[in-house]
Amino acid sequence: MNVKSAVKVGVVALASTFALAACGSKDSSSSKQSVNFEESAEIATMDQSKVTDVVGFTQLGNTQEGLYRLGKKSSVHNALATSTKESKDGKTWTFTIRKNAKWSNGDPVTAKDFVYSWQRTVNPKTASEYAYLFSGIKNADKIMAGKVNYKQLGIKAEGNYKLVVTLDRPIPYFKLLMGFPTFYPQDQKVVEKYGSKYGTASDKLVYNGPYKQVGWTGTNLSWKLEKNNNYWDKKDVKMDSIHYQVVKDASTGLNLYNSKKLDVANITGNQVAQYKNNKDYILRKKSSMFYLQYNMKKEKVFQNAKIRKAISLAINRKQLTGKVLADGSGNPKGLVSTGLASNPKTGEDFASEAEVKSAVTQNLTEAKKLMAEGLKEEGKSSLSFTLLGDDTASTKQITEFLQSQIEKIPNVKVSLQNVPFKTRLTNSSNGKFDVVLSAWGADFSDPISFLQLFVTGNAQNNGGFSNKQYDKLIKASNTTDATNPEKRWNDMVQAEKILMNEQGVAPVFQQAQSQLWNSKLKGVVYNSAGVNFDYKNLHLTK
Repeated sequence: MNVKSAVKVGVVALASTFALAACGSKDSSSSKQSVNFEESAEIATMDQSKVTDVVGFTQLGNTQEGLYRLGKKSSVHNALATSTKESKDGKTWTFTIRKNAKWSNGDPVTAKDFVYSWQRTVNPKTASEYAYLFSGIKNADKIMAGKVNYKQLGIKAEGNYKLVVTLDRPIPYFKLLMGFPTFYPQDQKVVEKYGSKYGTASDKLVYNGPYKQVGWTGTNLSWKLEKNNNYWDKKDVKMDSIHYQVVKDASTGLNLYNSKKLDVANITGNQVAQYKNNKDYILRKKSSMFYLQYNMKKEKVFQNAKIRKAISLAINRKQLTGKVLADGSGNPKGLVSTGLASNPKTGEDFASEAEVKSAVTQNLTEAKKLMAEGLKEEGKSSLSFTLLGDDTASTKQITEFLQSQIEKIPNVKVSLQNVPFKTRLTNSSNGKFDVVLSAWGADFSDPISFLQLFVTGNAQNNGGFSNKQYDKLIKASNTTDATNPEKRWNDMVQAEKILMNEQGVAPVFQQAQSQLWNSKLKGVVYNSAGVNFDYKNLHLTK
């Protein structure tokens, strides 16, 4: 998913615009628990068919629910599904839906809500950037290609509480997908009631998860989650309310934390050195990769692999992570994050096995040579481009550092454009950039979550990278080799090497977060890919 797609820090002048409950508070009259979080960026949308970023998915993961909930190390737990039956060939899945699940408006959650939701997402008219995840479900590819009606998707309801899903081919990570918000149900009545405004504000959708969202107007930078009294398992939801405010600057966040207006604050640089021995300090390593995408569709010069490689070779990643970020973020080995997946036979980490060291190591001499050759091939004497990034304080530091590094190559000029997160997402999707600092957090713990992004024509492939052999390998991993773990693994390793050797994208750093975390706050669970919180069991100790 698009990680805020940026590093999680940025400015708010919000503290004076609204009052937060006391940090980690318990209401004295009712013993209700409340907690205060920062968020790095504004919400782009709450329409699950259209969400692409970690801000929206974190909200959906705690206000909505699907067949399963994912726990530590990608463990799968029943949520709306009470039982699952898989056919011997792995192509038919039958789910029994619990009968006591309700939407926040009182409507029952039924199998038909899943059918409607999935059909809506794959319908080309919805223009979902996540529809590609349905590939492998019967007819999904044909629907997305406009060859078959979206109602022919391989999903049907047999009565209100039995859901049957038919696949074109076995999907090795199918159960993990069922815990991802894109595959959650939607209340058709509510979607049709609000039409184009569905998911654009807290009161323009309904919720079937542990919490309801309150107070988001579509543009504001503060909102909260409140315990959903219609949630089937409300007795096990510990926290009564979770308050959010967008904080785009680490200094602002730290001040709010120290004044007990936040329970969690992201810290960077000198702050980490100052607080790393504090009892509240924690380091969270994430399966999120930041990388440069070159607009090969808009700018012909970026179709030249030598120019792309030159830009990447100019970057001192160790200096970026060690001196500029200094928050625990690491140097990338490739596009797929370290620690995400291991070889099914040898246990070797995917990132290590697929590493192309020359693609992520600074070599300024080679960068200058390749740039000169590339420009000559393109009939140019110089290169000027704009680097697009978010407007957070940390991302501004990153883009300024990248600018200084790339401009060490003679005859190359880099301009910067830092815009709000929501705007950057829109501009990226619409191809309104030269080079953009993007990021992706794994949606589930499998390398394909990263690699399928850069198949020709994928909605997330904003730069337009295209390589026939790469496409062939990814297709094989999802089809002919899908049930052969070793062959599938090798397909993905070879694909990653092609992407890196061609420098289809340029990995910059793997994100980690240094945080101050209220030591009384317990129960938060990450899934193994490190992309989502599960706040269901969040609570404060006495």
